[in-house]
Amino acid sequence: MVKLGESTVCPVSRSLDIVGDRWTMLCLRELFMGATRFEEIQIQTEATPQMLTSRLKALEANGMVARHLYSEKPRRYEYRLTEKGREVYPVVQALRAWGETWCKAPDEGVAVLYSHQECGHDVGLDNVCTHCGVRVERKDLDARLSDKFAKERAQRHAVFKGKTGPV
Repeated sequence: MVKLGESTVCPVSRSLDIVGDRWTMLCLRELFMGATRFEEIQIQTEATPQMLTSRLKALEANGMVARHLYSEKPRRYEYRLTEKGREVYPVVQALRAWGETWCKAPDEGVAVLYSHQECGHDVGLDNVCTHCGVRVERKDLDARLSDKFAKERAQRHAVFKGKTGPV
């Protein structure tokens, strides 16, 4: 029996077996934005509970996230990126940069502005601080949502709360 991704030595194919669908990438986006709880991730990805459960289980099985119990009754877990999961940030960042450049109208503006914590300057769409030339990782950055993106996220939250009641 061939294990997932082992039918080829191609690293692109093997990587896509783990992170190559929309829902997985949106889960990773939310984890990088600081969401740790199922409901938070579900609200912003708009995934069904079944879809989100399957993606989080797959990320856990592949060592990308680890579950941590935060409530005994009822049993509830939060999801945290592992080192392996944090290492995929350049891929998420590259998709963000490409999407900002090629998938939006110029007048829409950048959805998330990142500044380098060390110097406070904007890093733009790159992974190198334009001010000090330092290569940055997600942990080195402060994020600020554009007004439009913040409203979009707040609206998703309000719709979710209206449908389900208290979370």
